[in-house]
Amino acid sequence: MISVVVPVHDEDRSVELLYDELSSALEPLGRSWEAVYVDDGSTDGSFAALTRLHSRAANVRVVRLRRNFGKAAALAAGFRHASGDVVVTIDADLQDDPAEIPRLLAKLDEGFDLVSGWKTQRRDPWSRRLVSKLFNAVAGRASGLRLHDMNCGLKAYRAQVVHSLRIYGELHRFLPVLAHDRGFRVAELPVNHRPREHGRSRYGAERYARGFLDFLTVSFMGRYRHRPLHLFGGLGLVFALIGSAVLVYLTVVKISGSAIGHRPLLTLGVLLVVVGFQFFSLGLLSELITSHHEERAGSADELHIDEILETGRREPVAH
Repeated sequence: MISVVVPVHDEDRSVELLYDELSSALEPLGRSWEAVYVDDGSTDGSFAALTRLHSRAANVRVVRLRRNFGKAAALAAGFRHASGDVVVTIDADLQDDPAEIPRLLAKLDEGFDLVSGWKTQRRDPWSRRLVSKLFNAVAGRASGLRLHDMNCGLKAYRAQVVHSLRIYGELHRFLPVLAHDRGFRVAELPVNHRPREHGRSRYGAERYARGFLDFLTVSFMGRYRHRPLHLFGGLGLVFALIGSAVLVYLTVVKISGSAIGHRPLLTLGVLLVVVGFQFFSLGLLSELITSHHEERAGSADELHIDEILETGRREPVAH
């Protein structure tokens, strides 16, 4: 079973065209499939178009959000209502080519858990291409997952992946990173990208700024979620050591007979020591909270098990 999740926001002219292209791409595979459209607070005729599509196609499901909550919320709603063993995401603007889905599924069958599309010939303005290239370079270096196009809307997932991720804000941009941090196998595949023919792009400088802040969240959660003391304790030790060095220097100056009460360096040294101890205390409190959460959640090891091979019981062989 294949579930295709399609977030929709003011795309009334393309939803039915997209379904026809999905049918052409998926019907030859001989596998059952469904299209889960999520109307993310559209203000045009998108919901009416989805209602018409639902009435004529038995494998179409429509989820309507109360208002525009953003793409991450739309994807999360689609994931909750998807019933397939494999989940494919694709944007409703027809720029992603549904004909590429069988290739993504074939790559998934090679043993990967998530296959992300890579728009090698991107049909977008040069400004968006430049910002996207910088974003992918920085995100890849910081996260350790080197992908050319992390934010491509065309992706294929095993159901286990989408049901284990909690996305909000702009975290939909970092789904491969979130999956990689949880131990899932991630691959990338070049896909065809087409010029936009309907609607308009809603990406701007504000969205990139929010995406950068969410990237900091992903980086922190991926590296220090289960060991916050390594971050806060490390910063605290650095500040405390620098402050202690400053105070030792001023002590030597004081012993040599010079006055230090009026020196700003004294205030800086005391401040660094105090801030260092505060960071270290924050790390200890975070460790206590994390430990308590893990104890209540049960054994965390079960969440990361990929496969278990049981020992088989051999029957005696009759001679």
